[in-house]
Amino acid sequence: MSDVKKMTSSRRHHLKSVMLQIAAGWIEQEKKDLVEAKETYMSETCPAPDMSGDQAILMELCRKLQQAIDKLDEARYDAESKVNKSDAEIDDLKLKVVELAGVKKPALKKVRMSADAMLQALLGGKHKVTMDLRANLKQVKKEVKEESTEAGDWRKNIEDKADRKKMFETS
Repeated sequence: MSDVKKMTSSRRHHLKSVMLQIAAGWIEQEKKDLVEAKETYMSETCPAPDMSGDQAILMELCRKLQQAIDKLDEARYDAESKVNKSDAEIDDLKLKVVELAGVKKPALKKVRMSADAMLQALLGGKHKVTMDLRANLKQVKKEVKEESTEAGDWRKNIEDKADRKKMFETS
């Protein structure tokens, strides 16, 4: 038998809290590292402008800044167009995956099969089951009522109705 003991809940909660404290410390350190990296990048790429000088020097500084801004805009536009192109490719690939997965259901063909054949297909060839559903049904004869559309036909209908009225009156 193994001598492994289960961890108590208080021990588990203590370990969990210690792990959370360590993780919080790592997150704080990561934030500080990001701020320092940002400051070093900004000091390297964007030195503080020297405002001491005449107008010509300041104009030259403005031109340099404008050129840097233009380069950054071009890089941003290129990155944005690459992202849009990648998004379009991803959408196309998703559609292809859906098509290849076979989401479309094929049209089912109509199959005329008797109840006996269906039961034989379901139960297998061993079982011989006959199922005549119409054998126990009653035969009903339909009475066909002839209706004529002649002009003098309305008088006959009135006479028929009068006979019915007399039947009810005599009863």
